[in-house]
Amino acid sequence: MGTTQVATYCRICEPLCGLTATVRDGELLRLRPDPDHPLSRGFACPKGIAMAEVQNDPDRVTRPLRRRADGGFDEVSWDEALSDIAARLTRIRREHGGDAIGCYFGNPATFSYSHPLWLTGFMGALGSPHLYSAGSQDVNNRFAASALLYGAPTLVPIPDLKRTDLLLMIGANPLVSHGSVLSAPRIRDDLAAIVRRGGRVIVADPRRTETARAHEHLPVRPDGDAWLLLSLLHVIFAERLEDAAACAHQATGLAELRALAARFAPERTAAHSGVPADRARSLARDLAAAERAVVYGRTGSCLGRYGTLTAFLIDAVTAVTGNLDRPGGAVFGESPIRVDEILRLSGRATYGRARSRVGGYPDILGTFPAGVMAEEITTPGRGRLRALLVAAGNPVLTVPGSAALDAALDRLDLLVCVDMYVSDTARKADYVLPATSFLEREDLPLPFLQLHLTPYVTWTEPVVPPRGEARQEWQIFDELARRMGLGVGALRAQRLAHRLGVRPTPRFLADALLRTGPYGDWYGLRRGGLSLKRLRAHPHGIVLADHQRTGRLRRRVWHKDRRVHLAPPQIAAEIDRLAAAPEPPPGYPLRLIGIREQRSHNSWMHNAPALMRAKGGTREQVARVHPEDAAGHGLQDGDRCRISSPHGSVELPVKVTDEMTPGTVAVPHGWGHRGGWRVANAAGGVNVNLLASPDPGDLEPLAGMAHLNGVPVRIAPIR
Repeated sequence: MGTTQVATYCRICEPLCGLTATVRDGELLRLRPDPDHPLSRGFACPKGIAMAEVQNDPDRVTRPLRRRADGGFDEVSWDEALSDIAARLTRIRREHGGDAIGCYFGNPATFSYSHPLWLTGFMGALGSPHLYSAGSQDVNNRFAASALLYGAPTLVPIPDLKRTDLLLMIGANPLVSHGSVLSAPRIRDDLAAIVRRGGRVIVADPRRTETARAHEHLPVRPDGDAWLLLSLLHVIFAERLEDAAACAHQATGLAELRALAARFAPERTAAHSGVPADRARSLARDLAAAERAVVYGRTGSCLGRYGTLTAFLIDAVTAVTGNLDRPGGAVFGESPIRVDEILRLSGRATYGRARSRVGGYPDILGTFPAGVMAEEITTPGRGRLRALLVAAGNPVLTVPGSAALDAALDRLDLLVCVDMYVSDTARKADYVLPATSFLEREDLPLPFLQLHLTPYVTWTEPVVPPRGEARQEWQIFDELARRMGLGVGALRAQRLAHRLGVRPTPRFLADALLRTGPYGDWYGLRRGGLSLKRLRAHPHGIVLADHQRTGRLRRRVWHKDRRVHLAPPQIAAEIDRLAAAPEPPPGYPLRLIGIREQRSHNSWMHNAPALMRAKGGTREQVARVHPEDAAGHGLQDGDRCRISSPHGSVELPVKVTDEMTPGTVAVPHGWGHRGGWRVANAAGGVNVNLLASPDPGDLEPLAGMAHLNGVPVRIAPIR
């Protein structure tokens, strides 16, 4: 076969940067940035390049594994594994109902166009509500806020970086994360361009992050974002700086929002937000006066006690300053596939249609918060979770207070993990089924098509064949459904193909959606339109327009009145809850935040040794502490410390640095793996989520989000 260069794209974060794979005789030799990709133009981060190490990692699971009584694993055939799993699931369904079977999927599932379609179809065929995702540790509050604002959880605005004059970022560090709920592969250049054209980039964060160092840093207290945003609204309304005409055209509830913000003068909020009153007033005036301004928030703003309120207020500030659905403000991306309509018609674009059995939390896009899974397993009664399928996730390490879930998994009748590794969750599984890497499957960035700053679409064929006996996730769920007698027609994504008498595959579905979308060829009726055939002829993808269009918001809002709702009762109640927040527990004077690192893969893989072996990989996890806090607690740089919360403690080295604001400790997440690596001296570290509360009652009420930022802690040296 010889050596070839294959164009593909990265699928570990949302920029989806172009990659060039060097392949020899079916084996990946290396990955490099694709200079011909129209958006990333020769850029890819170290983590994307390091996926070559993962692809060829000897620790990968490449054959089905069955756990022995002693905790070890034996290799078995696919037929043996699937037959036993299907038989046991069928028995559980017959004896206890389909709602005794659940599934958890991690972030990598979102980067596959086929995995979530077949997984949700499988769960729908079972009739089970027990669908959980990593979104409740990351992003679900953003979807909840969109449901309240626009009636559509999937209608998510993105900052128009290429045309804005003032960008306020809250809890985002895109120079490391490269952007989230936003696809902008060269975001460093986009931010620099704002400054070059005379604009400003302001980064509100408890830590002087890499992005804050490059731009303006606004220090805030952990979990103080909602206080800051309410103070900005207070000033805008009190000084009559709102864009009344834009609000009258787009929204309802302006007077009610004005009344809600009246209690939050900057002088009152300063102690909670960490932002002095004069600086908050100046920022509010600047946002209102800027010709084009936008507020953008990400993970750091999502994981406090008021995540949905914060996401809602981010859009509210943008709206009242007249910058919603406006060039240079927050825009709503257009996809070449009718994603919103598909989700609505399929019944998956939901918020609060159902409530979890434990805690009564609203569903978000058909999923419940992972923070209730332990109690769903241990709480008796109809619908108790008895079997769990885990796909591309590691909830034992990622859910809050993960020790409770670790213990609860032992009470399941069946646990099956579909993964590339024996993770901490998988080491407790009855079966571990080998999944392909993203380089071993075809793909379409379906969930991200309307999040591209520049409208764009791409398709990739597999770069290399699957390692060993690895299979795509959709194939595994498809075969389980057949063996359980659920029937092809029971899977939502397969019905159309089944009726047409063709083999129901994700590839068929992708082509149909592209052809019938707004840019589609309509099966030859529109010359030059999109189809899978055309995309395959453009391996670097196709740019559809220079930028996202504006002025179409009211046509896309799902509320019956076609208006943005600025003061729904759920948000009013959350503001009351914020104002009445109790004091933190005594004895825990510091606040813990998470951190993402440039050369550490904070994901379900939890820093697999393959990534540590890659050039420049982060090999040690440290707690970042401000010099004042270090001195006050008897710590010096390099000392080992114990960080304790009301729920647990961890021990790790200290890095004393003035990048932290006083009173804040930062510990990177994505460490603490104790699973089945065969390589000595694996990444190790500690699981910072052990410091979070395992109580479902402590989840954020509107989205069931985990409370992982702003956790009260204390710190002490280990002598």
